[in-house]
Amino acid sequence: MANNYSIVVVEDEKGIRNVMKMVFEANGYKVHCAENGSEAMMSITSQCPDIVILDLGLPDMDGVDIIRNVRQWSDVPIIVISARSQERDKVNALELGADDYITKPFGTSEMLARVKNAIKHAVSVKMLPNQMAQTDFTLGEMTVDFKKKRVLIGGNDMHLTQNEYKIVALLAQNAGKILTYDYIIKHIWGPNLQSDNRILRVNMANIRRKIEKDTANPEYIATEIGVGYRMNTE
Repeated sequence: MANNYSIVVVEDEKGIRNVMKMVFEANGYKVHCAENGSEAMMSITSQCPDIVILDLGLPDMDGVDIIRNVRQWSDVPIIVISARSQERDKVNALELGADDYITKPFGTSEMLARVKNAIKHAVSVKMLPNQMAQTDFTLGEMTVDFKKKRVLIGGNDMHLTQNEYKIVALLAQNAGKILTYDYIIKHIWGPNLQSDNRILRVNMANIRRKIEKDTANPEYIATEIGVGYRMNTE
């Protein structure tokens, strides 16, 4: 059941690399594998994949250097997989341009879902600007109406404030992708506001009270603790 999408898997551990290759191929992806940074750069430049799965702990270079290099010439989605679980490592990779971050060990179902979300987002951002402007974002009962700048639940306007709407719209436009706290703050309040997460958390709490049925178990916007927020895609 080929889906016409290609993946470059960069992982130095043979067992993990082979399992990912088998799982992705079983789900219709064309897979190219690399076991170190040099092979990774060759594969990414020659294969022009639809997505890259990147381990940070490679034998010849740090994976963050690959992110930094690739982002100089390509917007290909990059999902980081790493045993590094510190928040600083996650934030650093995401700020350098990674689209997602999964901490080892992880389940194959989670990996497949993250890959699907990343590709879906990459396809959506390639749409023409006027197409994007005319396309509402819909998830469950929620609709983000970009044209009228409002958020509806079950057809009812939730009456978000201007900044609350901007936050939801930004997350919706990047659905499936983790946006760091700093990224959101700079896009909503500008570069001159000090990176104080409290103002963002207050706005997010208000947003969730308005759009979520259960604020303790949000359906629409997920929190990546210590990192940022992600708009779910399904």
